[in-house]
Amino acid sequence: MLTKKTVENQITRPRALVEQLPESDYFDATIEGGAIVLRPVRGGPGEDLDAIRAQIREADATESDIPDAIRWVRHTDSGES
Repeated sequence: MLTKKTVENQITRPRALVEQLPESDYFDATIEGGAIVLRPVRGGPGEDLDAIRAQIREADATESDIPDAIRWVRHTDSGES
C-alpha cells in the first residue's frame, strides 16, 4: 500500500493495515533490510511486559535514566523537533 510522508515527517497508517493489527497507540520502530518495520507495543494488563523489560535491559537503562527519558517523551509528544 502506498503512503506519503507529510511535511511534519509523519506517515498515516492506511486503514486496511490498521484493521489487521491489534489496537495500540505505540509502536516499536526498526529498520530491517532497508524497510521500516512497526510492531505494536502493548503494555496493558495481561500483555507481555517481559519483552519491554528486555528492551530496557538491552539499552542498559538504569533508574537514573528515567528523568531524561521522561523529558525526551514529553518533548517528542509535544510536537517539537
